[in-house]
Amino acid sequence: MVDRGALGEFLRNRRGRIGPAEVGLPAGTGRRQTPGLRREELAALAGVSVDYYIRLERGRDTNPGPAVLDALATALRLDDDERAHLHALARNAAGRPARRPRPAASPRPGLRLLLAAVRPTPAYVLSPTSDVLAANQEGYRLLAGVEQWPAQRRNLVRYVFTHPAARTLFVPWRRMAEDCVAHLRTVAAADPDSPELARLVAELSGTAEEFAALWRHYDVRVKSGARRTFQHPGVGRLELTSEILTAPDGQRFVAFQPDAGSPDRDAVALLAHAPAYR
Repeated sequence: MVDRGALGEFLRNRRGRIGPAEVGLPAGTGRRQTPGLRREELAALAGVSVDYYIRLERGRDTNPGPAVLDALATALRLDDDERAHLHALARNAAGRPARRPRPAASPRPGLRLLLAAVRPTPAYVLSPTSDVLAANQEGYRLLAGVEQWPAQRRNLVRYVFTHPAARTLFVPWRRMAEDCVAHLRTVAAADPDSPELARLVAELSGTAEEFAALWRHYDVRVKSGARRTFQHPGVGRLELTSEILTAPDGQRFVAFQPDAGSPDRDAVALLAHAPAYR
């Protein structure tokens, strides 16, 4: 069931991140009860009435137009991912969520073929919530220890927050953790009724305090590829660049590529022969 309070939650979060000085407003008199802009300040910056903004934030008005959303996004200094997230939350609140096919529980055949075609580049087929639906041998070995988990437990976000090897594999670990949670926030807007997302968030919020804190912090970021550093227990340090292809149903093909002619290319070739993590 769509959470009609999600739009207000996001607005409150972003309002609390901006101080009056950042948008050219005087600090005013009196002690502020909460950090960030007051409701009346944000309403003035966005060109809407205070009463209307309060109704939006409290979930009593669930049908803001695109112009209002864009004005709020500009006032809140949202980036492109955050702006798209705001519009998605508004569509959900109005009962008009974007519809796309439910992702299959098994990898798309074409993406599975790509796993073999790109070897020895480590590659994965991931669900929208980052379940590892398939991987090539180098991909499994790059995530040291994930092969020891049952197939239904293999999830990149779960691995980052709960597998002991992850803390030293990702350099820095914190950046990978933040990116994973920020991506899940985009999934929540794209598919608010996802049972897979609800189960994963509930599980990790109850077992990993760092996940719970990052979920509350509410960063929003679409994963579109990044430079990653790995300290692998079998082949040492690697600098790899991720490339991501997203299918219409939300399944993602993710490959971690070394630079041509670099020592990382030789290290990647050794991954399939690296000893299994113990």
